[in-house]
Amino acid sequence: MNFVVLAAVIALAVAAPQYSYGPPSEESSEEVIEVIPILRDDRVHEDDGKYSLDVETGNGIVLSQSGSPQGPDDAIVKAGEYSYTAPDGTEVHVRFVADENGYQPQSDLLPVAPEFPHEIPQFVLDQIAKAAEEDAAAARAAEDSSEEVVAPSRLYHSPQ
Repeated sequence: MNFVVLAAVIALAVAAPQYSYGPPSEESSEEVIEVIPILRDDRVHEDDGKYSLDVETGNGIVLSQSGSPQGPDDAIVKAGEYSYTAPDGTEVHVRFVADENGYQPQSDLLPVAPEFPHEIPQFVLDQIAKAAEEDAAAARAAEDSSEEVVAPSRLYHSPQ
């Protein structure tokens, strides 16, 4: 019985994967990852929740950011900027604020929505005016009677 257990343990040890932690051999298809040094990493964390950080890497990435608990319910409001060189060689520089209105980046490279391509058609303007008139009439009718105000969406009906 001991022989069977010993044979099972030896078989398990031989079948276990063998890991190598050295660099890949020259014949290997594994990609060697370049290690980028951190040139600067200055961080300040104050007791009141304020912080700042400045980081710069050897490949040109720069990040500068600061924040403090100024938002609703002491949410952290932060502002800063970062820059790097895109793979196509374009210099990217982004300034940002992150507060109760969300993340708000600013950069010359960010896309901007095009101007509205044409004027609003007259039939759309007419429909908007008609809806406003119906809302005003419903409000006047509610003031004149003691009935409950009906939601404007229930006043609209199919076109005649």
